[in-house]
Amino acid sequence: MRKPRTLTGLGVLAASLLALTACNSGTPGSPDAGSDGGSSDAPVYGAVATDVTIENSPTFDKIKAADKVVIGVKEDQPGLGYLDPVTGERKGFDVDIARWIAASLGYDPADSSKVEYKAIASANREQAIINGDIDYYVGTYSITDKRKEQIAFAGPYFLTGQGLLVAADNDTITGKDSLTADTTVCSVTGSTPIQRIREETPAKVVEFDTYSQCVEKLKNGEVDAVTTDEAILLGYAAQDPDNLKIAGEPFSEERYGVGLAKGDTAFQEFVNTMFTDGGSTWEAIFEKNLGASGVKGEQPAVDPVS
Repeated sequence: MRKPRTLTGLGVLAASLLALTACNSGTPGSPDAGSDGGSSDAPVYGAVATDVTIENSPTFDKIKAADKVVIGVKEDQPGLGYLDPVTGERKGFDVDIARWIAASLGYDPADSSKVEYKAIASANREQAIINGDIDYYVGTYSITDKRKEQIAFAGPYFLTGQGLLVAADNDTITGKDSLTADTTVCSVTGSTPIQRIREETPAKVVEFDTYSQCVEKLKNGEVDAVTTDEAILLGYAAQDPDNLKIAGEPFSEERYGVGLAKGDTAFQEFVNTMFTDGGSTWEAIFEKNLGASGVKGEQPAVDPVS
């Protein structure tokens, strides 16, 4: 995957995400669901696997018993995990990663009776996995040691960095170091970015369940900045470039992983092997969702299973 500095090319990636907003259409998983509006012979996630077995995986056993995959996702992050309110279609890089996993398990993402999506707020992700409400979670989920105390991760499958979204006419906030005690920063409850703002800056923080709520507060002048991974913020800036912009440089490295039940190393290894062996599929998913930027994505190596 690209280094965080590459991700900060707002003019490049914003153009990509604007193209997505205008052009990405078609039924999820259908051949014409590409970012260029064109068609292909197969869905971007590839063929649905057959005769799949994963020995000693409670997660896979649960999926087989239900004959259905249940995936936790985000649905308010343009370009990554987005539910179109008009068409009801799910789009984005994370969504297609989730579909790829489902197809590799032998379940057709185009069949709603076989693949179900549940929108889970950031603060509730670990508990949803622990409770078995979902089989896995794909949604800008940063791998951290604290989270690994409760769950496991496959991946990473994407790298990015924390950034700041501000009003287009805001010339005061130029990065993390410009945040003061008079600055109010918004992010979602339970997120890594809001914790970093608390620990590393004097700024005041406010929290909501979704980033879209924070963006509305920013547009209304109720907060001064929104913080999260720059990949997410680029989507919002690209949707409304007259009113929103990215301020300064990214100030962290975030490693997105697939959230899984702790202790299910067989399932973890299955997904990691899929990532490792599926470079061409990863590239196709990247190209579909972020490729209009003209920047070639570089898939990160997965972490060893411990």
